[in-house]
Amino acid sequence: MTFTEAHDGARLWYSIEQGSSPLPPLVLVQGRALDHHAWDSVRSDFGDRTLVLMDHRGTGESSSEFTPDWSTRDFARDVIAVLDAVGIHRAHFYGHSMGGRIVQWIGADFADRALSIVAGAVSVGDETGPPRPASGATALAAGDPKTLTTLFYPEEWIAANPRQVSELKFSPHSPEAMRVHGEASDRRDGPRPSDISAPTLILFGTADELVDPRNAEVFRQQVPNVRVEQFAGARHAYWAGRPEVHEIVNEFLTAHDPD
Repeated sequence: MTFTEAHDGARLWYSIEQGSSPLPPLVLVQGRALDHHAWDSVRSDFGDRTLVLMDHRGTGESSSEFTPDWSTRDFARDVIAVLDAVGIHRAHFYGHSMGGRIVQWIGADFADRALSIVAGAVSVGDETGPPRPASGATALAAGDPKTLTTLFYPEEWIAANPRQVSELKFSPHSPEAMRVHGEASDRRDGPRPSDISAPTLILFGTADELVDPRNAEVFRQQVPNVRVEQFAGARHAYWAGRPEVHEIVNEFLTAHDPD
């Protein structure tokens, strides 16, 4: 197991999956209360590019120290701490759900480290976008795994892919860690979209009930260098059963690789 320390001494677990390509690495940043296994079903979608994975503090093998009012900006600092530890100065960043909120901060605060950012199924960081739909907020508050699974994936995909479905499970160390993750995710204290200076790809399923898809239009209007892709009928895990989604991601990453 490989660890580094954050600025406050917290222990952060990470893994470098070395690809055969000399292309810059891709950092995968998952959502609230999920460890790096949230990416297991799609890691192979990114070809032979090197992948950087980590466990958020409060999940997996990372430790659980949190300061008061812990935020997605703090999670972004943890991501940068991992890159500093392994000597990666610039990379691509792909965040899903709360991970998308985290990479917005990277695109604003650490734009010199970001060749590009990809943010999927994610609200606008500040208060300019629509809030979480009531149905999604209720499901998250209840925490019922079956209900949340149906909000992530189409029913027919769930039936055909039981192993991948089983990989979707909140894994916080404690109820306190779950609370901190939830509050960080729900707090609209992110960067202004206009402050995101890294090249940005936004991905949305039009049937997402956990994040209002109308956020996509706010990103389109306010982020300076942005591409927005929406997938008709897709839910929170918009890539399920849709290989074209990560084909688009790979195309975007390649377009922003250095010459």
